[in-house]
Amino acid sequence: MGDMTTSNTAATPTVRMWFDPACPWAWMTSRWLMEVEQVRGISVDWQIMSLSVLNEGRDLPEDYAALMRNAWGPVRVLIAAKEAHGDQVVKPLYDALGTRIHPGGRSLREPGQADQIIAEALAEVGLPAELAQAAHTDEHDEALRASHSVGISLVGDQVGTPIVAVDEVAFFGPVVSPAPKGEQAGKLWDGCVLVAGTPGFFELKRSRDVDPIFD
Repeated sequence: MGDMTTSNTAATPTVRMWFDPACPWAWMTSRWLMEVEQVRGISVDWQIMSLSVLNEGRDLPEDYAALMRNAWGPVRVLIAAKEAHGDQVVKPLYDALGTRIHPGGRSLREPGQADQIIAEALAEVGLPAELAQAAHTDEHDEALRASHSVGISLVGDQVGTPIVAVDEVAFFGPVVSPAPKGEQAGKLWDGCVLVAGTPGFFELKRSRDVDPIFD
């Protein structure tokens, strides 16, 4: 593990990231945070939010609306797995789902694809196959909405996923491609924490000129 920077001499911060496995940009941020864990000594608490919840009642293009309908499944299964088997299963199951959806290129827009991805991911991490049934019920939606609401309450509903919280400071993003590695990941972390912790700071943004680069 790399050394902590001189600016991070206090106790290790509490870091939480809210993700929806359907979001490629959240996937990129999660891969970056995995690098930050190695070079800045943090430990990330992985939390679940839902783009389907976020977009309820909004007028969406049909292609994106189809994605939102199918995106209910993975987040419902993640919440069901967390409730039945504990927080420790969230990240491995996210990794198994996200690897198939993002670098694996398997679209949730395709009929039946979400169910197949969920079944494969549960098998990979050794979770009961019957958890897949949660994808098609609202049994765990109250817990899902509660988890989602905590993240959104920190940044407002004008943003989406990912949301990162460092102690009491939270921000949307960073939206980055490809995910920085090693000390470059650490430097981006230092900068994000610095600007997000500045009183009155709200936004830095520029137009994206690349798609997510999965490497």
